[in-house]
Amino acid sequence: MTGLDRDTLAERAAAIERHLDRVAARLPASRDELRRGTDAADVIVLNLWQALQLTIDLAVAACLHFKLAAPGTYADAFRQLGDTGLLDHELADRLARAAGFRNLVVHGYQALDLARVQAIARTGPADLRAFLVALRNRI
Repeated sequence: MTGLDRDTLAERAAAIERHLDRVAARLPASRDELRRGTDAADVIVLNLWQALQLTIDLAVAACLHFKLAAPGTYADAFRQLGDTGLLDHELADRLARAAGFRNLVVHGYQALDLARVQAIARTGPADLRAFLVALRNRI
């Protein structure tokens, strides 16, 4: 991603929302209904990963935009934004953990705990949206 401006943020936010909508549309009511190897599990994991990756890309771009140090890890991008007051500390910590979840998805799909995926799919979108609002208020 090159520079960060309102148009870029709006474009990425719309893409994140599309991915989150797909997650919500396929998310079963019960964690027992989410099973490995099903289309629903694949759609949920893939779209969570894509929404998280776009959010991470925005966080890294925000660090550069606000002239912070280049983050060493994806989680560090959120921590830096929290440490400088650009994000609420608790939100920054949750997003740093979400970056860890992204790494687990990318590097070890077979090891994913679908109960954890279900919980993340229920609570995580609110954090991604809160990040977008915080960033929109700063750009």
